[in-house]
Amino acid sequence: MKPFVIGIDIGTSACKLAVFNRDGSVEALTNEAYPVYYPAEGWAEQDPEDWYAAVCRALKRMLAENHISPEDIAGVGIDGQSWSAIPVDREGKVLARTPIWMDTRATAICVRLNNKIGAENIFAIAGNALQPSYTTAKILWFRENMPDVYRKTDKILQSNSFIAFRLTGSITHDISQGYGVHCFNMRTGTWDDDMCEKLEIPREFLPDIVPSDAVIGNVTRKAAEESGLAPGTPVVAGGLDAACGTLGAGVIHPGETQEQGGQAGGMSICMDSYKADPSLILGYHVVPGQWLLQGGTTGGGGVMRWFEQEFAGEDRLLKETTGLSSLDSLNVIAGKVDPGCDGLVFLPYMAGERSPIWNPKAKGVFYGLDFSKTRGHFVRACMEGVAFALRHNLETAAKAGAEADVLRAMGGSANSLLWTQIKADVTGKPIIVPSSDTATTLGAAILAGVGTGFYNDYEEAVALTVRETRRHEPDPTKKEIYDRTYRMYRNIYESLAPLMQ
Repeated sequence: MKPFVIGIDIGTSACKLAVFNRDGSVEALTNEAYPVYYPAEGWAEQDPEDWYAAVCRALKRMLAENHISPEDIAGVGIDGQSWSAIPVDREGKVLARTPIWMDTRATAICVRLNNKIGAENIFAIAGNALQPSYTTAKILWFRENMPDVYRKTDKILQSNSFIAFRLTGSITHDISQGYGVHCFNMRTGTWDDDMCEKLEIPREFLPDIVPSDAVIGNVTRKAAEESGLAPGTPVVAGGLDAACGTLGAGVIHPGETQEQGGQAGGMSICMDSYKADPSLILGYHVVPGQWLLQGGTTGGGGVMRWFEQEFAGEDRLLKETTGLSSLDSLNVIAGKVDPGCDGLVFLPYMAGERSPIWNPKAKGVFYGLDFSKTRGHFVRACMEGVAFALRHNLETAAKAGAEADVLRAMGGSANSLLWTQIKADVTGKPIIVPSSDTATTLGAAILAGVGTGFYNDYEEAVALTVRETRRHEPDPTKKEIYDRTYRMYRNIYESLAPLMQ
């Protein structure tokens, strides 16, 4: 048996790649950044060719620098950000940049379709409310605003399926990414022809649905030259980044829950039966036979990345003196501030907000400023605001019948002991931290492993690869403080929501 599998993660700010041994230990890892374009208010788009070029550069560098033979790779799994709409023609050429998950340009289209078809009728099939962040309205936006692109379109691809296509030549749509298109029947896991007709989305635009662990093809000779992989290497369909991260965090049984701490925030609760709520996001897990009820927020680790970029210049300059990274320095000053932040409350709606409020015009807000507030207050308020958004989603899920017990944290935010403890205290939930930085790429690699026989099944894969590194128990005393601050958080948004329109 070949000794390694590769996971590729198409994130918002960069692709991340890792080579894993069978026991889940990391043999090599790297990342490669690419831009997000913001050409107009409410727009956020990326060039899929940037993704593929970055993946190829990263693959070649990772394999060469770590002296890994491409012939030793048993399979490749790919995960990617949600709700892309990549138009390609019959030759596979990308016709336009894709609006990404935080793009809300198609708001008016959603309003029109919800009125025309009936929001409840769409939800009954798709299990998700029609919102501008999803793929559905972006396809129709192309039709109305870029007719030449729409006319030439042969297929609409997702982020992971585009990379898989470039590596293998096979065009597919994995089941975990089906939820982005509202003519996907959430109960059957198939395209619904009647809803395609009502939404006026051509059925031929939609590739065949395949399981996330299905081997869809092998690396072509052309792709091998571009990427450094060996010709013939098996590639599986892969899946949604949040779903692969959920798998990589060890969540494969009903009731187990992943807490997401990447660029975006949120959670994914594993279920073995259909439970939907219009305020949340329902999709198939990459693990067969399971659903994920998700909360997806625009404010996650990206909030701290923004704050560090804009307000931590001095910390970056002092790194050689203090020995601390700028993010570590921010954690230190935030840790000196009491829970509740002395009344400073942050709404983390930095790119509008997704679940559960679904307001593309929501704005980030600091409330409670006075002369006593320090930079540490701002940092801690950012952390607490993201935790409040997580709690809001968990409470909404509980009302829908999906109660989370222990949260399993993943993403860069989980590296902060302070932030993870704040989330435990705010939600009242214990939090387990597996290998947070590699959970998403590990999930993609596990898909490749199961699909190629590298692992017998998901039980074996998780038992071999997922390890608990630490556990955070909620502090009841602090939760009492946070309960009061959380009520303020909710009230501030409700009061300001009319102004945000």
